[in-house]
Amino acid sequence: MFEELTQQAKTAVLEIIEQAKIGKGSIFVVGCSSSTVKGENYGKASSMEIAQAIFDGIYPELKSRGIFLAAQCCEHLNRAIITEREAAEKLREPEVNVVPQPKAGGSFATITYNTLENPVAVEHIKADAGIDIGGVLIGMHLKEVAVPLVISVKNIGKAHITSARTRPKFIGGERAHYNDDMK
Repeated sequence: MFEELTQQAKTAVLEIIEQAKIGKGSIFVVGCSSSTVKGENYGKASSMEIAQAIFDGIYPELKSRGIFLAAQCCEHLNRAIITEREAAEKLREPEVNVVPQPKAGGSFATITYNTLENPVAVEHIKADAGIDIGGVLIGMHLKEVAVPLVISVKNIGKAHITSARTRPKFIGGERAHYNDDMK
């Protein structure tokens, strides 16, 4: 079962990276409910093993491309973000003092905190793309304007997934010309 979760997560993240056209220095937000992956209600069946399997499918693909992972904590930590200090400093996001735990922050955020080289918690981030595993609402951590993506992976385990990329706002009205590479 865990190998299947890892493969589903890897396939999803690779498709998102390709469609979003993100690369080195980009921020990729992940919201993940291990409980819903298991088929249970939010927060009722948190699983470090499930979170680790999903992390193992996502993180190596991001890291090898120089993309920063931003792991969204659960509502008990006000949806704070766990990321590398370098990413937080790049975005000038102030560090907050919290260490996620499986039942206060979530299993995926806990795995992320325990794995990153120099992890920090921040309250907000504006990611370039992301994946929402189980309907945990990552939208608050995406840049404006979020664009939904259609990928081949529809579920990870029993959790429905939604993915998005972002693009710059179009401004200027009818006489404006736009860069097609940024749409």
